[in-house]
Amino acid sequence: MAHASHTPPPIALDRHALATQLDGWLQPQLFKDYGPNGLQVEGAATVSHVVTGVTASLALIEQAAALGADAILVHHGLFWRGQSGAITGWMRKRLGLLIAHNINLWAYHLPLDAHETMGNNAQLARVLGLTPDEPAGQSGAGVAAPVRFGEQGLGWLGRTEHATLGGLVDATAKALAKTPVVIGDSTRPIRRVGWCTGGAQGYFEAAIAAGVDVFITGELSEPQAHYARECNVAYIACGHHASERYGVQAVGQALAKTTGVRHTFIDIDNPA
Repeated sequence: MAHASHTPPPIALDRHALATQLDGWLQPQLFKDYGPNGLQVEGAATVSHVVTGVTASLALIEQAAALGADAILVHHGLFWRGQSGAITGWMRKRLGLLIAHNINLWAYHLPLDAHETMGNNAQLARVLGLTPDEPAGQSGAGVAAPVRFGEQGLGWLGRTEHATLGGLVDATAKALAKTPVVIGDSTRPIRRVGWCTGGAQGYFEAAIAAGVDVFITGELSEPQAHYARECNVAYIACGHHASERYGVQAVGQALAKTTGVRHTFIDIDNPA
């Protein structure tokens, strides 16, 4: 006699337990940031399905609601320093949909960039085949080599297996499925790399001071093109969104493995 298969019910994790897990991993108290990190919008008391994405856009919230998710985890949340606080326009649409569907929203900005293994910088290194400098590394003079640069040590230093700028650019375009903006001669030799995901063009001067041959980030602003040419340091702008798709996925996957909750990553395309 055949027996009907039994599918166990999904794991339901207490919202507070999930918040504790995320805060424990990402340590938001260590960062001075541009907005609140952690739980930004309170929803269901228990969580069984977490959707991850780069930005808490209306399109992401709509898709999460359609899947019946009870939590969303993003890098770019709803609330930022300098906002008026008025719940109108796009904010009313996003916040209203979250509340209507009782969906929790967690957002981690700089803590997600910085995490040593799951963060955006660590994950971009994995995707691009970069080798981060180790804290215990020694320079030829016997002095500990720096492994971070920029504000709050958010920029990373390391090496690439590609001998020329052109080789690294081609590999980056293929890995991210996006054509980057590049300043520099494709034939120039490179070895030492500095990188910081997202809108980290302001860290370029610190990367130059750290002795990199090429700097990789998401965006290029007008001044950096001149700095690159005048300082003979190559610059790769691979896309803000494209460079930050991987950290939140890594955290979502770790949540699923550690707690048993269901995880779905949704990529809302963004040309920026």
